[in-house]
Amino acid sequence: MKAEIGDKSAASRVRMGRPGAAGAGRDRFALAGTSQPFDPRVVAIRPDLADIAVAGHYFAPHYAAPMMRSCVLPATALRADPAPDARQTSELLFGEAFALLDLTGGWAWGYSLADHYVGYLAAEALGAPIAPTHRVTAAEAILHSAPDAASGGSAILPRGALVMGEEQGEWLATPHGFLPRAALVEADDRDDDPAGIAEALVGAPYLWGGRTAKGIDCSGLVQLAWSAAGVPLPRDSDLQFAALGPDRMVDPAALARGDLVFFPGHVGIMTDPETIVHASRHWGAVKAEPLADLVARVAAEGKDPPIIGARRPGQA
Repeated sequence: MKAEIGDKSAASRVRMGRPGAAGAGRDRFALAGTSQPFDPRVVAIRPDLADIAVAGHYFAPHYAAPMMRSCVLPATALRADPAPDARQTSELLFGEAFALLDLTGGWAWGYSLADHYVGYLAAEALGAPIAPTHRVTAAEAILHSAPDAASGGSAILPRGALVMGEEQGEWLATPHGFLPRAALVEADDRDDDPAGIAEALVGAPYLWGGRTAKGIDCSGLVQLAWSAAGVPLPRDSDLQFAALGPDRMVDPAALARGDLVFFPGHVGIMTDPETIVHASRHWGAVKAEPLADLVARVAAEGKDPPIIGARRPGQA
């Protein structure tokens, strides 16, 4: 299944302000000059199909208007290819929006709406789009079958999951069950201490492409921490560094809590001027350690300079 240009329902979705609005109402496109280089991590183009939003800039035999979906599993792997053993590149959390471009053989292809990261995920992980009312702030929150802590739990939602529901005393009633309000904040609430979120995940196992306490990588940790503060960041460390341009530069000799320090292929978040929290392949877990120790280890690996820059994201 492809949401093709000629499909009237797909076109109407585009006109409603969905991604690719610039192409609404058109079924023919012309390149403005030669097709431009693109980063396949964040620009949805395959040899056979591309997002309608890039029509006119990148050539593809067909273009599709995305259809909005939301993740209905606690977390699901976003993969580089449509296979269960393909490399995991990121993760979609419960309630997060996904722009669906193609559905074939049980695999959905598209991108996370939050960071535009492109990949494949199991089609069963997607359901109807929601308008989130609350966000999970506990490391994990049990989705109960009734508004009673003694009731059985149907799922455990990770920090950052988005839910839609109605407050009923100490509980939030959702279409999937009941969540304790103590584990939630309203969806648009902001946490003023992103470093604290990173500290709460110390000990979580390292997982390439992970974004939860069950497994997380360095850029996923930073993204999760700062998104809770209302500062959306790209998925990968190099993209984060590029997005936080010179106006967010900070002297590595004057670091403060919440600052990000970037290394070749790595990033961490400072908890004080001397201590960094990062999801480390070396330690196999989220680790708090002296920044000087990490710098020495990176330098010993032959990476010169060990630090490529420091950035202070700030509130959006």
